[in-house]
Amino acid sequence: MFTRLIRKRTRLADDVYEQILSAILSGEIFPGERLIQETIANQIDVSRTPVREALLRLEQEGILEASGRGGFQIRDISEREIRDLYTVREAVEGFAARLLAGRLSIAQVQTIEKAVRVEMTLTSSRKEEHFHANRIIHRTIVEQTNNGFLVELFDNIWNRGISIRSFSAYRIPDPADDRGQHLELLEQLRSGNAGEAEAAMVKHIREGLANHMGWLSEQAG
Repeated sequence: MFTRLIRKRTRLADDVYEQILSAILSGEIFPGERLIQETIANQIDVSRTPVREALLRLEQEGILEASGRGGFQIRDISEREIRDLYTVREAVEGFAARLLAGRLSIAQVQTIEKAVRVEMTLTSSRKEEHFHANRIIHRTIVEQTNNGFLVELFDNIWNRGISIRSFSAYRIPDPADDRGQHLELLEQLRSGNAGEAEAAMVKHIREGLANHMGWLSEQAG
């Protein structure tokens, strides 16, 4: 599951955090699976201290929860929390769309288009690849605001619960439909109408919530 760590950051705990989070978001770690700090430390060849720091950070962010005898597991979240997280997505990503409307440079437009093209050309049947391509499109849009706080909020929302629960609920979209939605978003961002750009983003997110809740309803039935 984990590989020997190649140190990239000043704090070792940050590197451990990134590797554990990546394993969670890629589906390598499943809900209910226990994460033991000693096991992780041995797999990535570090001491237990940075592993514990990383696990506690993930717990504080609402991604993990304690699972007895020093272990952790992915925290399940309620339907109410899912709805609340999508509402916050509307605020963060909708505001980003409002800020960007009519202000994108040619280079920024090309950056977003590149992310959309990656999703369009996916041929894999692995839903995690499609999910991450979709996430990258949305993050790329927020990044164009050059507002680090907005990007941090985006990451916190997606990592905290939507990525974990949405991943299992994610369905590979119809390429033409999904491409159309993202290209429509981009067109609204280029249009210069802040209200319409924000409304388009909010509409897109609400459609995602409806699909998500529909899947959960099917599972419950």
